[in-house]
Amino acid sequence: MKLKYLFALVLPFSLAACQSNDVQKVGDLAVSVLQQQNAAKTLTAYEWHLDTGATDHLVLSFHKDNRFSVKTMCNSLGGSWNINADKLETGTVISTMKACTPEAMQQEKLAGEIFDNHQLPFNLNATDTEAPTLTITANNQQYVLHGKMTPETKYNGEAEIVFLEIAPETKPCTGVAPQICLQVREVKYNEQGLKTLVDQDWTLFYDQIEGFSHSPNERQIIRVKRFEIKHPVADQSKYAYIFDLAVEREAVKGSL
Repeated sequence: MKLKYLFALVLPFSLAACQSNDVQKVGDLAVSVLQQQNAAKTLTAYEWHLDTGATDHLVLSFHKDNRFSVKTMCNSLGGSWNINADKLETGTVISTMKACTPEAMQQEKLAGEIFDNHQLPFNLNATDTEAPTLTITANNQQYVLHGKMTPETKYNGEAEIVFLEIAPETKPCTGVAPQICLQVREVKYNEQGLKTLVDQDWTLFYDQIEGFSHSPNERQIIRVKRFEIKHPVADQSKYAYIFDLAVEREAVKGSL
């Protein structure tokens, strides 16, 4: 009888201990999932730059559809990605097929060796949101990538895509102060890809296009991401313009 009473006393504590362990496991799992979600959110909020010793950095971008892309001096690479525990899982990498300089091809080869179909241990340090770092271990070597906030993160919104024709000739203008302005015309494309000019006349462009380099020897049509600035300060434009890519480039001689 004493043993029965003893068993009756011990059983509730045993069940409580099991329940406690189960709760702890569920709690650990919830923390792990949350950590993975936070890591994924941080990865997609930045472009990650790796100094490979080449002229230009290798740039890694994580997209919300679980695709990643890598810009090299030559070709662009891409594949799938996912976070599993403390590993960054990447799928088979596909690449564009341009022929490039030996330096560029070497950088592209390195990108493939790092990201092609791997489970990569990684460490994400985002204590400084202006300068986070992503450390990836691949092939027994550590690579430290430095984060640069994407425009979508910086301006807290999605961009409007705008096409601008850029004249080779610039002109003096006065905004807040005297400056040199680009001359632009907005361009639109229909569903068949045919181009139409929104503006027949050139207009002065008082803003800056981040990442765009003007050439006095070229007429260009460029694709631009235009972001609305939520709370512009006095004399600040309500838009920020980010260069995306050159759609057309035409060499010209002389001025307009």
